[in-house]
Order: sequence, then structure tokens, then C-alpha cells
Amino acid sequence: MSSQQTVTFQKALDVIESLPEYQQQDLIEIIKHRLIEHRRELLAEKIREAREEYARGDVKRGTIDDLIKELSE
Repeated sequence: MSSQQTVTFQKALDVIESLPEYQQQDLIEIIKHRLIEHRRELLAEKIREAREEYARGDVKRGTIDDLIKELSE
């Protein structure tokens, strides 16, 4: 993290700490919700990519034994 980002982060913390406790709690809940949504969007994108790869035939199916056999060839 650059020194400019550190200063900006510290300023954000200072602002948050100046808020009443109930607003700090609300902010925590909002941030948690946004992080969950972000992770959900990333997961959905990975699923879309995997389905596209599967549809193109870029994905192989098999057991662990099949994988080990293929890797040893």
C-alpha cells in the first residue's frame, strides 16, 4: 500500500470513528453486505466461465484415477 493510500485509509478510519456508534454499526453491516454481494458476483462469473468452457469442450471429466493416469502419460 502506498503512503497516499495509507493516509486516505487513516482519514477514512478517523471519519468513521467520529460517527455515533449506531452509525458505525450500520456502516459495518452495509460493508459486510456489499462484500457478500461482490463475492456472489465473482462466483457467478466463475460459474458462467466454467459453463462456457464446458460447452466448448475445454473441460474434461473423470475420476482422480483418470487425472493421475493422464498426468503420468
